[in-house]
Amino acid sequence: MSKFSNTREDDEPDEPKRRGSWIIGFFLKLSILSAGLALCAALLFSMALALAWPNVPELTAMTDYRPRVPLRIFTADKVMIGEFGEERRNVLRFNEIPDVMKSAVLSAEDDRFYQHGGVDWVGVVRAGLTNLISMQKTQGASTITMQVARNFYLSSEKTYSRKFYELLLTFKIEANLSKDQILELYLNQIYLGNRAYGFAAASRTYLGKSLSEITPADAALLAGIPKAPSRFNPIANKPRAVLRQRYVLGRMHSLGYLTDAEYKKALDQPVIIKSAEGTPAGGFSVHGEYVSELARQLMISVYPDNVYSRGLNVYTTIQSKDQQWAYQSLREGVLDYTRRAPYPGPEAQLTMPAGVENDAAKLDEFLDGVFDKYPDRTEMLIGVVLSVRPDEVRVARSSTDIVSIKDKKALGVIARALNPKAPNDLRLQRGSVVYLHKNGDYWEILNLPTVQSAFVSMIPQDGSIRSMVGGFDFYHGNFNRVTQAWRQPGSAFKPFIYAAALERGLTPATVISDQPFELTAEQTGSKAWAPKNYGGQYDDKLTMREAIARSKNMVSIRILQSIGPKYAQDYIARFGFDKARHPAYLPMALGSGAVTPMQLAAGFSVFANGGYRITPFLIDRVTDANGQVIMQARPTVVGDSAARAIDARTAYVMDDLLRGVATSGTAARSRQVLKRGDLAGKTGTTNDSVDAWFAGYTPQLVGVAWMGYDQPKSLGSRETGGGASLPVWLGYMQNALKAFPEQKRAPPPEGLVVEGGNMYFSEFPPGQAIMKLGTGEKNDSLGDFLNNIETNRPNPALAN
Repeated sequence: MSKFSNTREDDEPDEPKRRGSWIIGFFLKLSILSAGLALCAALLFSMALALAWPNVPELTAMTDYRPRVPLRIFTADKVMIGEFGEERRNVLRFNEIPDVMKSAVLSAEDDRFYQHGGVDWVGVVRAGLTNLISMQKTQGASTITMQVARNFYLSSEKTYSRKFYELLLTFKIEANLSKDQILELYLNQIYLGNRAYGFAAASRTYLGKSLSEITPADAALLAGIPKAPSRFNPIANKPRAVLRQRYVLGRMHSLGYLTDAEYKKALDQPVIIKSAEGTPAGGFSVHGEYVSELARQLMISVYPDNVYSRGLNVYTTIQSKDQQWAYQSLREGVLDYTRRAPYPGPEAQLTMPAGVENDAAKLDEFLDGVFDKYPDRTEMLIGVVLSVRPDEVRVARSSTDIVSIKDKKALGVIARALNPKAPNDLRLQRGSVVYLHKNGDYWEILNLPTVQSAFVSMIPQDGSIRSMVGGFDFYHGNFNRVTQAWRQPGSAFKPFIYAAALERGLTPATVISDQPFELTAEQTGSKAWAPKNYGGQYDDKLTMREAIARSKNMVSIRILQSIGPKYAQDYIARFGFDKARHPAYLPMALGSGAVTPMQLAAGFSVFANGGYRITPFLIDRVTDANGQVIMQARPTVVGDSAARAIDARTAYVMDDLLRGVATSGTAARSRQVLKRGDLAGKTGTTNDSVDAWFAGYTPQLVGVAWMGYDQPKSLGSRETGGGASLPVWLGYMQNALKAFPEQKRAPPPEGLVVEGGNMYFSEFPPGQAIMKLGTGEKNDSLGDFLNNIETNRPNPALAN
């Protein structure tokens, strides 16, 4: 064998060794390269972490959790009547949340919550692969901790940078908070649709019950919402919500949270959607819309920053029962007036397809279009007339809800519209769009009221408002007529003129002429003025007591001329009236100025409480989200000498005169109905019956009712304060006064002389007091009434 040959034979056994060395070298280099890449990646990650970590938020917002709780308005007896804010929450502690709710959420959102460290890596890989394959960032693997991080600090945009920050924050949360703390935060702050944040709020919004009352089926329904609040909430999409509920129940069953029997029972439970009172969908148990709106405005003026999110609770002076009585009485008063007024005809006249009522689907489709254009208005329900006969009108609300109007009183209200010869815009016929109202046990057709009303009641000892209704329907216009409507008070203003006269020497027995007179344009300097008594009836002469009971205009004018309009203008300011709104001219005696119902109630409170001016107030106290009182009312109360407005004797005598009005005068009906001896008050009707008033009180409660049109026009020639507004006052007082038993009247104050059935101030004793005005008899203190008129001309703007 040659040397070459020998050499080749010697080399052949070393070939595998060389190949093995090459492979080892390759993997060694690959390992070094991989290690280098890993080191670079680690360095890059460390740099990214170093740059990003300082931007990860602190956890103070979680450890010191202050949710955006809305502004809430309550009555004095803690009934919620208003809520303002973008978010509605009911925050509960972990041990207050039912276990069934926790297990439902874990089943739906994160069943390994108590096992992982905040990130479910299997889910992260799965989501990453899905995004890589689709080349879109469409899916996530958010755990409950991740969702808490996102909802507290981060946006919901699907980007990798946001996801990176979310991961960092998730680790930080898991390192600093316990699992129970994290789950508590989630259960309280997750958004669940319809402005409900947290499961306690969602339970009230969708189920009408507190979270402590829910069943497994309820819990599963709620737990299914977080995945897509807009699509899976049961109000927006009940079928989808039920489908999602079934999925969650299945998960609860498979994870062992529900037994077979419990699972079957939950599946069989019907899904009933019912929003609780006090939620956006459920409304409130008490109609305090005008109250809560005024309270909201007051709170903005005091706490302008974040008033809707800092969890303030406003406790008003309103009593929930009083508020509801006032609301119901006012609405009934307006509806009664609407029944008395001529029926103006249907809201609209539509052409109905022939026989459409025989096809339920087509009828409902037709009615849906009507309801879109003509919505219901708080107890006034829209319907379409199907047929009309003299003894029956049939109205459709739906294919399964056909209302029959047969009651004779109800038919009487619309009698003019049942006449076949009535004009088309007045006549009721097939296709007429009408409003229905349930009046006790029968339905009636009424037009939507256009007249308005206002009512307010308060405690005269401190001015705390007990009830307030600013109009017929807050949702048809939130103008609060109690505080914002400046109207002529008419004869309801006369008591303040009488009070001024008492302090000038007149007495209840002063005899005053009731004869008419006329002032020429030359005498007034503007227009001729011929004031009249209501009804055009005149007496020769009357005492002050008789005149106020019968609301005689001529007597009031003579009294004002006697004391001087300028003096009277200054005097009424003691009651809180704005002097500028009551020009110092003779028409002021007839209430030609302007007041709000709130002002008038405060004015009559002075007579009720013995002569003290009180300031009406609505807010008793305000607490923060932790229940700490941050504002407390300190009202002026009766007995404070600084609040003395008029002489106690004047208040006593006026109270006596106004009790006479309620006993045998224009407000005698009040005593007949309430059967109390401590009632006092005054009716008021302005020229052409534009405004109708009744202001009445007992020593413990004052109430004022007003009725009129927002754009002033006559209520009707036969409408008066006693006929239109007194019933509203009575409807409220019949209930409210049960809490205030009749009290024995206090004795006359010092300095008031009672003699011969009359009352005199000690400085104007019998023989010195003014006992006659304008009668033309001897010692007539107003015999020169017309001669002196030049010094007190009527206001040209009011001299009509």
